Amino acid sequence: MPISPADLEQHCVAILAAQAGDVAHDLEHVRRVVRNAQALEAAEGASLDVVLPAAWLHDCVTVPKDSPQRTQASRLAAAQAGKWLRSWGCSEELLPEIAHAIEAHSFSAGIVPRTPEAKVVQDADRLEAIGAVGLARCLMLGGAMGRPLYAPADPFCESRPPDDSVSAVDHFYTKLLKLEATMQTASGRREARQRTGFLREFLGQLRRETAPGPM
Repeated sequence: MPISPADLEQHCVAILAAQAGDVAHDLEHVRRVVRNAQALEAAEGASLDVVLPAAWLHDCVTVPKDSPQRTQASRLAAAQAGKWLRSWGCSEELLPEIAHAIEAHSFSAGIVPRTPEAKVVQDADRLEAIGAVGLARCLMLGGAMGRPLYAPADPFCESRPPDDSVSAVDHFYTKLLKLEATMQTASGRREARQRTGFLREFLGQLRRETAPGPM
């Protein structure tokens, strides 16, 4: 038997609010991913009994972005989520599909989602990385990690490979602008197209404001 949405939210908020994440992976991030997942689930016909727990707990284990264990974060989160969900009375038969949806959401893990639910959760999380929220999260995290906004010698990676350890803007080229092409659902692709357009507009404005010479 699945956990009711209200009970699930109560459990997850209590757990997640007590955890120390980073500036881009706080409780509000999780709430937005849950909202994205609910919207995509309604459009794509996935099972909410799998989508909701996976969305709530997709980042329940936080590994720093610059940690060598970063690619293992979603697997660690899936294992921890299973323990909590089992203790909360979640149906055992749902746990493997929830675990897969959590494992497959991660960009760095490179796991291909094989179910509609995993596709929804992956898209829901990736939509968080683009658009206005994604832009803000990128800059917040870059600042928290001590990275400059851009590399003055080549801000837009025109003559060098992008490296997001160098600057926040490099992260647009290593990951953010690539996410639209990875979307798994039709509704996710439509939203990603609009949000990616916003990122490109920002980069265009930044280029104008940082270009040498008169304004």
